[in-house]
Amino acid sequence: MQELSHSAQDYLEAIYVLADKDGLTRVKEVADYLDVKKPSVVSAMKGLMKKGLVHHQHYGCLELTPQGRSMAKDIHNRHKVLFRFLHQVLDVPPETAETDACKLEHHISQETLSQLLKFVEFTDAFPDRGKAPKWLCFFKKFSETGEAPPCTNNFSKDCSI
Repeated sequence: MQELSHSAQDYLEAIYVLADKDGLTRVKEVADYLDVKKPSVVSAMKGLMKKGLVHHQHYGCLELTPQGRSMAKDIHNRHKVLFRFLHQVLDVPPETAETDACKLEHHISQETLSQLLKFVEFTDAFPDRGKAPKWLCFFKKFSETGEAPPCTNNFSKDCSI
């Protein structure tokens, strides 16, 4: 994958997220999504066009190239995995998990990301999918109270501790 600045990665991901069924979005939509000015988007698009990642016609739609789409999809998947881990496993509030996932997605290795995804999938694989695994319940209580879980082999069937 080409080396892109964090900002360029954010622009690619924004186009990916905002694209309609035809794979198109507009500068204004990207500007609103990222809370930046339209000239900033246009400037960023020039750099991404030079790298062959985006097509942009003057006053027209933005479209990712196949290489740009592939990179944007990878960035977005990183973001989703990190959000799930932070929010569903660590119980970080959604707004904070969203912000932190965006920051972390630029720095985490593929190896670590892969393991995080496996861990999230592992937590989802327990019976009674509607309930958190017992050890995760213990972690959440520990996180809230600082109390270590009881040392027992006979955990209750529900998530209340």
